[in-house]
Amino acid sequence: MATTSPHGDRLVLARGGGDAGRPLLFVHGWTCRRDHWSAQMAAFAPAHPVAALDLSGHGESGCRGRGDWSVTGLAGDVQAALAALGWQDAVLVGHSMGGAVALEAALRVSERVAAVVLADSFVLPYGDLTEDDARAIEAPFHADFAAAIDGLVEQTGGALSAAEKDSLKAGMAAADPAWALPLWADLLRWTPDTAFAGIEAPIHAINGALIPEVARQRCAPHLSERLLPGAGHFLQMEQPAAFNRSLHEVLAAL
Repeated sequence: MATTSPHGDRLVLARGGGDAGRPLLFVHGWTCRRDHWSAQMAAFAPAHPVAALDLSGHGESGCRGRGDWSVTGLAGDVQAALAALGWQDAVLVGHSMGGAVALEAALRVSERVAAVVLADSFVLPYGDLTEDDARAIEAPFHADFAAAIDGLVEQTGGALSAAEKDSLKAGMAAADPAWALPLWADLLRWTPDTAFAGIEAPIHAINGALIPEVARQRCAPHLSERLLPGAGHFLQMEQPAAFNRSLHEVLAAL
């Protein structure tokens, strides 16, 4: 199915499951796609309405009308998706940047959101990065975007197979740097404090082995954490069964 973003562009969603049960909306990370959630869509569709969204510019969604490449701007895509689906009481499940987008969306449409689940979203310690840190992280992507994506996947891909890593690299490197770089810049300077302070719905995290301690400490007062020992950053793809068990536990606790 498809809907329209706040900027007038086409947003594409995969929709599954029936109408009974608590709805789950899966939100992918930076330069990623909705099919990164395919294992979760299949696992949860028997008992839940499920959907996975391609954010603006990503996957099959358009971006011609968008000038605001920011975490808060993309939250409008999630808001539009929830409205198109007609969902209330939904759980937003966001991987990496998708977790930041989900938090910002929950802040804006609290009446539609029952909980937020962050999937390895704080692999970078957002809110604790200095300007020098952000510039150092950005620099390789400006110098050689494809090579930097290659390095990112190699460093964070954990036990994914070589074929899975190659597929990730190709998909992520296909993103247009004209929007990917300004969005990356905004993400590196994003802070969760306003969202943490304003969201009343419960926040949960399912994390792998790469979350820095400074990020864990910043987030601890605001969320409940579950760990997948040894998992890399793309944990929902690397350890789908373990991730799904953790998500089932989160849903059972709501």
